[in-house]
Amino acid sequence: MAAGRTNLSTRQRALLAQWLPGANVEKDHSWGLVQTTVLEMTYAGSRFIVKAGGDDDHHVERELHAHLNWLSPWTSLGRAPVLEYGDSEAKLLVTRYLPGELVLGSEHANVPATYREAGELLALLHAQTRIVDADYEERENEKSLTSLSGPHRIATSTVERLRAEIISWPTSEALLVPTHGDWQPRNWLIHKNIVGIIDFGRASMRPAYTDFTRLSAQEFRRDSKLERAFLDGYGVDPRQTPAWHRSRVREAIGTAAWAYRVGDEAFEAQGHRMIAEVLAPS
Repeated sequence: MAAGRTNLSTRQRALLAQWLPGANVEKDHSWGLVQTTVLEMTYAGSRFIVKAGGDDDHHVERELHAHLNWLSPWTSLGRAPVLEYGDSEAKLLVTRYLPGELVLGSEHANVPATYREAGELLALLHAQTRIVDADYEERENEKSLTSLSGPHRIATSTVERLRAEIISWPTSEALLVPTHGDWQPRNWLIHKNIVGIIDFGRASMRPAYTDFTRLSAQEFRRDSKLERAFLDGYGVDPRQTPAWHRSRVREAIGTAAWAYRVGDEAFEAQGHRMIAEVLAPS
């Protein structure tokens, strides 16, 4: 097999040879911190993105589910890649290449119009369906408590404060919608001043406000004009609920713990800052 495919399993290589026989690897977009391999390939004059998960990967299955159930409001507008092939058991999917450059690190990362458009796109995703889940809050609390019991570098006294707060929270029912799960400029593309969306490995049914957590901890914190533009595009602010604070706490814990496990020190530092902010007196 050509260079760039060495991380694929035997089954994944066989499927890829069946779906895109003789395709060439043009670029390896793999992040390196997780087990997902991401390859840009060409076949029969077209460009594709191949995603392959490792043994413990759950992202490809979630991404496939998103493509099959939630992305048509975007793909119909050319704002998300179109699924060509997928096999959840093999943890492999192939999509049409979506042209554009990442908004993160580009000149568009500080342009309010980019965020207004991203808000409009997120509203389309969230508007598709909704369900009431009586167990969501309890499940999320347990995840955070498990993270606090696992490997991390959160101070013991801080862990005790966080644990006590989580245990005190109500576990009322929650309204869930289809969410992206990692909504930030790292997963937005810009092409001819039009925003597109990629990377659906964390897509799941969650409260709408959870798609605001990473922007609120990063870009909105840096420039309030970006926040106003995003809200203008989205239409409402779903963070106007006591559950928003609980989501911020969970996100802070998850960020610090996950980043420590994968060795991303910069992201871990962000997680510790987020923890300090959610614990600060209001």
